[in-house]
Amino acid sequence: MKENSLRLDFYDYDLPEERIAKHPLTQRDQSKLLVYQSGNITDRHFYNLPDLLPANSCLCFNNTQVIPARLFFRKPANEQGPGALIEVLLLHPIKPSTMMSEAMSTHHSVTWECMIGNLRKWKSEQVLEQVFIDNDREITLRAKLVDSTQKLVQFHWDADITFAELAKAAGKVPLPPYLNRETTAEDRQRYQTVYAQTPGAVAAPTAGLHFTEKILNQLKQKGVNFNELTLHVGAGTFQPIKENDVKKHNMHSEQVVVSRKNIEQLLYPEQSIIAVGTTSMRTLESLYWYGVKLSEEPTADFQIAKLYPYQDDTPKHLSLVESLQNVLSRMDQVETDTLVGETEIFIFPGYKFRLCQGLITNFHQPKSTLVLLIAAFVGDSWWTIYQHALNSKYRFLSYGDSSLLLPV
Repeated sequence: MKENSLRLDFYDYDLPEERIAKHPLTQRDQSKLLVYQSGNITDRHFYNLPDLLPANSCLCFNNTQVIPARLFFRKPANEQGPGALIEVLLLHPIKPSTMMSEAMSTHHSVTWECMIGNLRKWKSEQVLEQVFIDNDREITLRAKLVDSTQKLVQFHWDADITFAELAKAAGKVPLPPYLNRETTAEDRQRYQTVYAQTPGAVAAPTAGLHFTEKILNQLKQKGVNFNELTLHVGAGTFQPIKENDVKKHNMHSEQVVVSRKNIEQLLYPEQSIIAVGTTSMRTLESLYWYGVKLSEEPTADFQIAKLYPYQDDTPKHLSLVESLQNVLSRMDQVETDTLVGETEIFIFPGYKFRLCQGLITNFHQPKSTLVLLIAAFVGDSWWTIYQHALNSKYRFLSYGDSSLLLPV
């Protein structure tokens, strides 16, 4: 590894404002598709994907569903004028469960860790209210700041609906900050993959936004296998790196959910595993390292620290089969077919990929953890790929165009 290869300025590039896609295309699959294969670049469209994938491909999708995680409350008016507007962005559920599926299905009361706009104007223990209409019913949602340091907010509502239903009725879709615009009705449908199933993300797994039911059917007809995992994408995905030594970056933790079927399918022989998006890739690689942890500590929790793969004392000799068999054995021990874990895994140049032979992904912000992941996967060719995309007028970031990366 080059001495300067983990310096942040090594992963910078000039992204003009006009290259950032502020809105989605009219049709999802009309986006451009840059194909990088064995050092060569060609320009196609996403609807060409079924003709471009290697034989025996297994596409691994992230089926998380974006929730309308932006909630707004206004403080009561006073003699100085209207009360301050408080914006609450849901991050991680705390009570009654930290498991996303349980939190979203909860009735009447939940507590979340949040990002809070105008926090200084919200006193601890103060209750704010929002009234909204759902199915012709007037519902009052109350929010209490129970911990201003940890930014914990307790929500109460009287109607017999789940928190998922409440967020859908009262919340707004949290668009990426770099779009610099308000959410529209179109975003509710377009900032969501067609295969989204499991509510819990505050950002879309954007590589999947290009897929249509037609393309999915064509891929099935071709014999491509599908493997749907879950990583609930958090707001930390937009957190900029501020340290020039990238290893010092404070990586966010995200919840992952995998099934026994997911893991058994990854053990099929002679298949090309292609991650649909960086979130799927992070989930897959985290699974390998969980199997490694289990080889050291058979009862280890499914939690992958950001630098665990790089530590000198971390075993690196396990094969993929051995690692995944460890995970299956652990599931047998605890008598479950579903694993819920947390991963901070930080993939940067020098990382050795254990599962993924290909990646479908959009074009990411300069000096971001996602550009570092791309550089880890394709090497120094990331610069050539991005310059080609810029010169060829590809659209960048969440609503932008796509790429199919097949380094070997």
